[in-house]
Amino acid sequence: MLFGQFVGGWDVESHQYAPDGAERTLRGEWYFFWALEGRAIQDVIVAPRREARRADRWKMGEYGTTIRFYRPADDTWDITFISPPNDQVHRLVGRKVGHEIVLEGTTPDGRAERWRFYDITAGRCRWRGELALADGSWFVEEEMILTRRSP
Repeated sequence: MLFGQFVGGWDVESHQYAPDGAERTLRGEWYFFWALEGRAIQDVIVAPRREARRADRWKMGEYGTTIRFYRPADDTWDITFISPPNDQVHRLVGRKVGHEIVLEGTTPDGRAERWRFYDITAGRCRWRGELALADGSWFVEEEMILTRRSP
Protein backbone atom coordinates (compact mmCIF):
# COMPACT_ATOMS: atom_id res chain seq x y z
CA MET A 1 0.00 0.00 0.00
CA LEU A 2 2.98 2.34 -0.26
CA PHE A 3 1.36 4.05 -3.26
CA GLY A 4 -2.11 2.55 -2.74
CA GLN A 5 -2.65 5.07 0.04
CA PHE A 6 -2.85 7.79 -2.63
CA VAL A 7 -5.68 6.18 -4.65
CA GLY A 8 -8.32 8.84 -5.33
CA GLY A 9 -8.30 12.44 -6.45
CA TRP A 10 -6.10 15.24 -5.15
CA ASP A 11 -5.99 18.99 -5.60
CA VAL A 12 -2.47 20.22 -6.26
CA GLU A 13 -0.74 23.49 -5.51
CA SER A 14 2.54 23.41 -7.42
CA HIS A 15 5.46 25.77 -6.83
CA GLN A 16 8.01 25.57 -9.66
CA TYR A 17 11.51 27.05 -9.44
CA ALA A 18 14.01 27.83 -12.20
CA PRO A 19 17.78 28.04 -11.71
CA ASP A 20 17.64 31.76 -12.59
CA GLY A 21 15.41 32.41 -9.57
CA ALA A 22 12.10 32.63 -11.46
CA GLU A 23 9.12 31.04 -9.70
CA ARG A 24 5.55 30.25 -10.63
CA THR A 25 2.59 28.67 -8.92
CA LEU A 26 0.05 26.43 -10.65
CA ARG A 27 -3.04 24.66 -9.39
CA GLY A 28 -3.79 21.23 -10.75
CA GLU A 29 -5.33 17.81 -10.25
CA TRP A 30 -3.70 14.45 -9.57
CA TYR A 31 -5.62 11.16 -9.77
CA PHE A 32 -4.26 7.80 -8.56
CA PHE A 33 -5.97 4.48 -9.32
CA TRP A 34 -5.32 0.76 -9.30
CA ALA A 35 -4.36 -0.68 -12.69
CA LEU A 36 -3.47 -4.03 -14.26
CA GLU A 37 -5.77 -6.09 -12.02
CA GLY A 38 -4.43 -4.46 -8.86
CA ARG A 39 -0.79 -5.15 -9.69
CA ALA A 40 0.09 -1.51 -10.34
CA ILE A 41 -0.81 2.04 -9.44
CA GLN A 42 -1.30 4.48 -12.27
CA ASP A 43 -1.78 8.21 -11.95
CA VAL A 44 -2.61 11.16 -14.14
CA ILE A 45 -1.48 14.68 -13.27
CA VAL A 46 -2.92 17.77 -14.92
CA ALA A 47 -1.60 21.26 -14.13
CA PRO A 48 -3.00 23.74 -14.64
CA ARG A 49 -6.49 22.35 -14.08
CA ARG A 50 -8.34 21.23 -17.18
CA GLU A 51 -10.74 24.19 -17.16
CA ALA A 52 -7.80 26.63 -17.02
CA ARG A 53 -5.65 24.89 -19.64
CA ARG A 54 -5.13 26.67 -22.95
CA ALA A 55 -4.34 24.62 -26.06
CA ASP A 56 -1.85 27.24 -27.29
CA ARG A 57 0.14 26.94 -24.03
CA TRP A 58 0.15 23.15 -23.68
CA LYS A 59 3.79 23.05 -22.54
CA MET A 60 3.05 25.31 -19.60
CA GLY A 61 2.62 23.07 -16.57
CA GLU A 62 2.37 19.31 -16.60
CA TYR A 63 0.13 16.77 -18.24
CA GLY A 64 1.42 13.26 -17.68
CA THR A 65 0.92 9.76 -16.39
CA THR A 66 2.91 7.40 -14.19
CA ILE A 67 2.76 3.63 -13.84
CA ARG A 68 4.22 2.03 -10.71
CA PHE A 69 4.53 -1.64 -9.85
CA TYR A 70 5.98 -3.37 -6.82
CA ARG A 71 9.07 -5.62 -6.94
CA PRO A 72 8.94 -7.87 -3.86
CA ALA A 73 12.42 -9.33 -4.45
CA ASP A 74 14.06 -6.08 -3.36
CA ASP A 75 11.08 -4.23 -1.78
CA THR A 76 11.15 -1.43 -4.41
CA TRP A 77 8.76 0.06 -6.93
CA ASP A 78 9.58 0.33 -10.63
CA ILE A 79 8.27 3.69 -11.85
CA THR A 80 7.85 5.16 -15.34
CA PHE A 81 6.58 8.72 -15.77
CA ILE A 82 5.51 9.88 -19.24
CA SER A 83 5.25 13.60 -20.04
CA PRO A 84 3.96 14.17 -23.60
CA PRO A 85 4.09 18.00 -23.46
CA ASN A 86 7.76 17.86 -22.46
CA ASP A 87 8.55 14.88 -24.75
CA GLN A 88 10.07 13.01 -21.79
CA VAL A 89 10.04 9.60 -20.14
CA HIS A 90 11.51 9.28 -16.65
CA ARG A 91 12.48 5.93 -15.08
CA LEU A 92 12.83 5.81 -11.31
CA VAL A 93 13.03 3.33 -8.45
CA GLY A 94 10.90 4.06 -5.38
CA ARG A 95 11.17 2.86 -1.80
CA LYS A 96 10.09 3.78 1.68
CA VAL A 97 12.79 5.67 3.58
CA GLY A 98 11.71 6.47 7.13
CA HIS A 99 8.38 8.32 6.87
CA GLU A 100 8.98 9.33 3.25
CA ILE A 101 8.66 7.71 -0.15
CA VAL A 102 11.80 8.41 -2.16
CA LEU A 103 12.03 7.93 -5.94
CA GLU A 104 15.45 8.09 -7.56
CA GLY A 105 16.45 8.00 -11.19
CA THR A 106 18.06 9.88 -14.04
CA THR A 107 16.49 12.60 -16.17
CA PRO A 108 16.26 12.02 -19.93
CA ASP A 109 19.34 14.27 -20.33
CA GLY A 110 21.38 12.22 -17.84
CA ARG A 111 21.17 14.20 -14.58
CA ALA A 112 20.36 12.45 -11.29
CA GLU A 113 16.89 13.24 -10.02
CA ARG A 114 15.04 12.57 -6.77
CA TRP A 115 11.32 12.86 -6.11
CA ARG A 116 9.86 12.56 -2.61
CA PHE A 117 6.45 12.22 -1.01
CA TYR A 118 6.59 13.39 2.61
CA ASP A 119 4.44 14.78 5.45
CA ILE A 120 1.95 12.10 4.39
CA THR A 121 -1.46 11.95 6.08
CA ALA A 122 -4.79 10.54 4.87
CA GLY A 123 -5.90 13.95 3.58
CA ARG A 124 -2.72 15.77 2.67
CA CYS A 125 0.91 15.29 1.67
CA ARG A 126 3.81 17.10 0.07
CA TRP A 127 5.88 16.21 -2.99
CA ARG A 128 9.31 17.57 -3.94
CA GLY A 129 11.27 17.17 -7.17
CA GLU A 130 15.02 17.76 -7.06
CA LEU A 131 17.85 17.69 -9.63
CA ALA A 132 21.51 17.00 -8.87
CA LEU A 133 23.90 19.81 -9.71
CA ALA A 134 27.47 19.42 -10.95
CA ASP A 135 28.84 20.28 -7.47
CA GLY A 136 26.89 17.39 -5.91
CA SER A 137 24.22 19.55 -4.28
CA TRP A 138 20.51 19.28 -5.05
CA PHE A 139 18.31 21.96 -6.65
CA VAL A 140 14.61 21.97 -5.74
CA GLU A 141 12.81 22.23 -9.06
CA GLU A 142 9.25 21.80 -7.80
CA GLU A 143 7.29 21.45 -4.59
CA MET A 144 3.65 20.44 -4.43
CA ILE A 145 1.03 20.35 -1.72
CA LEU A 146 -1.59 17.66 -2.34
CA THR A 147 -4.99 17.85 -0.63
CA ARG A 148 -7.33 14.87 -0.96
CA ARG A 149 -10.35 15.48 -3.11
CA SER A 150 -11.99 12.06 -2.86
CA PRO A 151 -11.08 8.62 -1.48
